[in-house]
Amino acid sequence: MTDLSFEATSRFLETANGRLHYHEAGSGPALLLLHGSGPGVTGWANFAGNLPLFARHFRTIILDAPGYGRSDPIDGDPVAVARDAAVALMDGLRIDRAHVIGNSYGGIVGGHLAASHPDRVLRYITIGGIGFNITSTFPNEGLTRLVDFIENPTRENIVAWLESMVFDKSIITDELIEMRYKAALEPVTMTSSRKMYTRSALEFIAQSMSGPAVSQRIDYLGRIQAPTLITWGRDDKVSPLDGALLPMRVIPNAELHVFPRCGHWAMIECKERFETLALGFLLGEN
Repeated sequence: MTDLSFEATSRFLETANGRLHYHEAGSGPALLLLHGSGPGVTGWANFAGNLPLFARHFRTIILDAPGYGRSDPIDGDPVAVARDAAVALMDGLRIDRAHVIGNSYGGIVGGHLAASHPDRVLRYITIGGIGFNITSTFPNEGLTRLVDFIENPTRENIVAWLESMVFDKSIITDELIEMRYKAALEPVTMTSSRKMYTRSALEFIAQSMSGPAVSQRIDYLGRIQAPTLITWGRDDKVSPLDGALLPMRVIPNAELHVFPRCGHWAMIECKERFETLALGFLLGEN
C-alpha cells in the first residue's frame, strides 16, 4: 500500500526565490492543489484528506505557498507571489500543463495562474475565493473573526474563526484547534497572515470594491480560458454565495455548483460530494 503520510509525500524544490515545500503522490496528468489563507493554514491542512482519491488518478501536488507551511517567505503581493511560485514549481518539476484546484486564496491564485498562463492550465476548479460581493456586506463574519485573531491571537479567537469557516461546527475538534493554533503562532506564518488580514487591509479591499478600482479586481476573470468549475458552500460566511455570480457570468467556460449545508471548506465539509464532482469534471465526465 502506498504511504500517503505527511513525511512520505513531503518534498522541497529550490528556486531562484527561495525554497518551496510541497507534497507529491500518484501518477498521470498533473493536478496542482493550492491552499487558502488564514491562521496556521498549509497545503496539507487543506487537502490531506483529498490526496488518497486524487492520487489514484493524477500526479497530485499540494503546494505550500511562500510564507506558509515549510515554504520560504517572499516579499510582494501575496497573490502574485503565490502565482509565480506555482509556475516555478511546475517549471522545476518539468510539468508543462496541470489541472488546478484552489480553495479561497488558492482559488484566486489559481484564477490568476489560468488567466496569465492559459497554456499551463488544463482545467480549473475554485472552492470559493474568486468572487466579488454584490449583495452581501463586506467584511463579513468570517473575515471579521479572522482579523480578530490576527490582531489578538488567543485560543478563544482562533476557535471563533474556525467555527465561522464551517456549517457543521462538530468538524472543529480540539485536535484541529490545537494544530491550527500552534501553526498560526509560528512567526513566519503570522507575518504572512498580517500582510493580508488587518483592519486597514480590509478597508483597502472595501475601497477597491467600488468605482474604477473594481475593474482591476475582476479583469482577470474574463481571461480565464480553461474549463472552470466554481464550487461554493451555500452557507459560506467568509465568501458569501453572491460572490459566485460575477465569475460565473464573466469566465467564458464556467459552471457553478453549490453545496447546501456547507461553509468555506467544501473539500473538507462535503468531502465525498466534492471529490465526486471534481473527479468527474477533471476527467471530462461533466
